[in-house]
Amino acid sequence: MRKDLVIVPEDSPGVLADLGEKLGEAGINIEAISAFTGQGKGIVHVLVDQADEALRVLTEAGVEVRAARHVAVVPLPDEPGELGKACRALADAGVNIEQAYIAAGSKLVVVCDDVDKAKDLLGVRD
Repeated sequence: MRKDLVIVPEDSPGVLADLGEKLGEAGINIEAISAFTGQGKGIVHVLVDQADEALRVLTEAGVEVRAARHVAVVPLPDEPGELGKACRALADAGVNIEQAYIAAGSKLVVVCDDVDKAKDLLGVRD
């Protein structure tokens, strides 16, 4: 099952390299990643297809995963306005988006307060 893993590492060289290597060695695919830094810390959101195995691998490597959240992942046409349409459908239905980013292949990843409703509204079948 896909999940968005949240990691808050120190802001130092090699953090993403280590993360990618550890997951890669375990055969876990990173489908999307969002990372940024501030005030000496990083915030990394990584979407993986094998969440339980990724949690095990990262924990054994000493990486603290702060959260493992269910997500809605929906293909979007790579055209102007498509993000707005998808997000408007959720907003109009009262679904609050807490985190969003684009994955490879023009897929919108949404962490929200009602993932099942978001999946239904966006036509996600997984």
